[in-house]
Amino acid sequence: MFNPSREQVRQFFTEAWSKRKSGGVLTPLEIMAADLIELHPEYQADLENPERSGADFAVEQGQTNPFLHLSMHLAINEQLSIDQPPGIKAAFSELLATHDAHDAAHIIMEALGEVVWEAQRLGQPLDSEKYIDLIRRHASRH
Repeated sequence: MFNPSREQVRQFFTEAWSKRKSGGVLTPLEIMAADLIELHPEYQADLENPERSGADFAVEQGQTNPFLHLSMHLAINEQLSIDQPPGIKAAFSELLATHDAHDAAHIIMEALGEVVWEAQRLGQPLDSEKYIDLIRRHASRH
């Protein structure tokens, strides 16, 4: 999935979860997705309800978009696997000194969300150095 549509992303996660629950055969990427879904029981009902696949999840109403959240997890897993941006793997290791892997991924997710938001707001490319710095600052606080 290089540049999937919103619908394709949502279908990917719902199908991966459906296959996991029914004992179907999953691709390696679907296995990663289903493993992440297992770590997030709060999203499972949304993924099992076909009507929720088209829902808008409004932050203003206190809703987290499970599809966005899971997509960010996959993106972070990919970044860590190839150490891109350079230094993210080392920063993740620093977080692991005081956090489990899932909590560490959520910290990275917060940093990613901040730099993506800033890049969009300013119309500039993502600041990789700031991204890594935000992660490292969090690791050094604990």
